[in-house]
Parts: sequence; C-alpha cells; structure tokens
Amino acid sequence: MFVLSQHPSIASHFLAGLRDTSLQRHPSLFRQNLLHLGQILAYEISKTFQYSPQETPTPLGVKQTDQIQNQLVLATILRAGLPFHQGFLAYWEHAENAFIGAYRGKHQAGEAFEIVQRYITSPDLDGKTLVLTDPMLATGKSIVTVYEALLQYGKPAVLHVAAVIGSQAGVDYVRKHLPTAQLWIGDIDPELNTSSYIVPGLGDAGDLAFGEKL
Repeated sequence: MFVLSQHPSIASHFLAGLRDTSLQRHPSLFRQNLLHLGQILAYEISKTFQYSPQETPTPLGVKQTDQIQNQLVLATILRAGLPFHQGFLAYWEHAENAFIGAYRGKHQAGEAFEIVQRYITSPDLDGKTLVLTDPMLATGKSIVTVYEALLQYGKPAVLHVAAVIGSQAGVDYVRKHLPTAQLWIGDIDPELNTSSYIVPGLGDAGDLAFGEKL
C-alpha cells in the first residue's frame, strides 16, 4: 500500500486544499485539487507498469525510450470520481475507460447500508491492468461491490485501487475482500462517524465538486 501523506511533497498542499472549509466554497478549485491528486497517483502507479524499449527519432538522431506495455482500463465511480478520473486520464491518454453509477441505499445513522449499483459500462477487462478510482474510501463497500460487478466484463491481470482519502476501516475492508489489489491513497484518517463518513475527512466530495444533490 502506498500513502502519499507518508512522503512529504506538493501532494500535501492539494490534500489540505480539499479539506479546508474556507477553500471548499470554490467548486472549481476543489475539482482542480482532485485532478492534481489523480495526476500524482497516476505517476506513482506508473512505476509498477511493464515497459519495453523503443527507438524514438529526434531532429538530430535516434533515442531509445521506454514505452508502457500494460493495457490500461481506468474505472471510475460516478459522480465524485470524475475530476479524479480526469487527472489519471491526463497522464494515461490511451487508457480505456469504465464508468459505474453506485451509491449508498437509504439508511439511518448507525445502521448498515447496501451499495446500489445501477449503471455500468466497460470494455473487455481480460488480462488488462484495471485501475479503480474513487475519491473517498469510507467503508470500502463501494469499491468491492463495483469490482465484483466489473468481473462480468472479464478478469483483469492486475488490480489497482486509488483514493484520495480513506478511513482505516475502509482500507482494512478492501485488503480483506480484495487481497490482490494494490492500494494507492492520498491520506488515511482514523475513524468513521455513525453515518459512515470519514472523520476528519472533507465532507461529501460529490456535492463539493458539483453542487448539492436533492
């Protein structure tokens, strides 16, 4: 598991911007910070890919360069995941894409809830590198439910799970139910409240990025 906050960098600036209530009044800035963190995690994950040498012509000669060999599929949970997804796609412009509509079913504080998954579109996943992203890894149930739904499109060779902020409980849940997944997280917070929101967290990422929903 890779945690950005354990390695001081410019990522700490973007994480702070997402959490800061004085900055959260600006949705465009919130989306931009999500995008930047997607770019940073895309770079870190790319270090695990397979590469092959290729001769690249330059104006004055030829240079051997390394080219990604992995067949990438970038899967995102709507709607909060869109700016985060765009950060990855900015670096992996040739990746295929999958989109999943999933949300928490109605429940009372303190009660268990189910993940409702109503929309999914995906390319063939057989033998490919699947990167499943969601800004908030709260209980971990959404990630596990979505991955299981994606398996109808094939079995990926490698699974990466990327999030901006995760709870310790969510991380533990994913590691238990998806033991082969490689986790990439901006920061880990210690607890969930009775409504299963991350504390201190940052609030509802979807509402902050795109406006409050009814």
